Amino acid sequence: MSTMLAIVVLGLFLGMRHATDPDHVVAVTTIVSCERTTVNAAVIGALWGLGHTVTILVVGSAIILLKLTIPPTLGLTMELFVACMLILLGTMNLTGLMSRAMEWLSARGYGSGAHAHVILGRVMIHTHFANRKFARQGKRAMFDWAPEWYRTLGLFHVLRPLAVGIVHGLAGSAAVALLVLTTINRPGWAMGYLLVFGVGTIVGMMLITAAIALPFTYTQRHFARLNQGLAIASGAISLSFGLLLFFQIGISDGLFIGHPNWMPR
Repeated sequence: MSTMLAIVVLGLFLGMRHATDPDHVVAVTTIVSCERTTVNAAVIGALWGLGHTVTILVVGSAIILLKLTIPPTLGLTMELFVACMLILLGTMNLTGLMSRAMEWLSARGYGSGAHAHVILGRVMIHTHFANRKFARQGKRAMFDWAPEWYRTLGLFHVLRPLAVGIVHGLAGSAAVALLVLTTINRPGWAMGYLLVFGVGTIVGMMLITAAIALPFTYTQRHFARLNQGLAIASGAISLSFGLLLFFQIGISDGLFIGHPNWMPR
């Protein structure tokens, strides 16, 4: 019993610690820079953690049960995906592609009467109850069935953190699985640890995204120009960090020069 409790506590603690890795924080900062409430930001953090956990469970369990060995080239390639994703997120924020994608994808979910306004530098999407008319005609909006938090965020806001979490999970699953193998000999307990680790990551990322969103939500209501500056800064940091990782993985770690040197982290 004490051993199981130790595994649960260790998994939760390390999962929450894992959520604070710099590349994770930079990615979610770029995502939540457009959020208007800390609740939405926390939900996005949970979605990121869910995507990360699914990948950790699938890939980590395969490594544990099948005793797979990930070659350095594959390991570095998975980490390169994280760098490319950070570059993409930063570029989309800086060029405005993120806002346009949010407008197009989210408006589709609200039905025919939905449209967007730009308020304080943010895209606000709503409908003037046009769906009531369509409901009387036997038609429904795409998201009428969905819970309130899903309709508030929109499809794009739900899929984006999930996808980002999955990519981060691919890059970190090997290190987590190897850590488990060195400390837990029983496969069932090892997989249970991965699940607890994932729950810790979800909780940690929810807290982080809620905290990160505070200055964005406050300045959006009171200091529009400062809010725009923070959003631009988050995009620039994501782009810069992604380029730095890209260079480190491709050149310093040898992925592009034929001498890969990979240490799971």
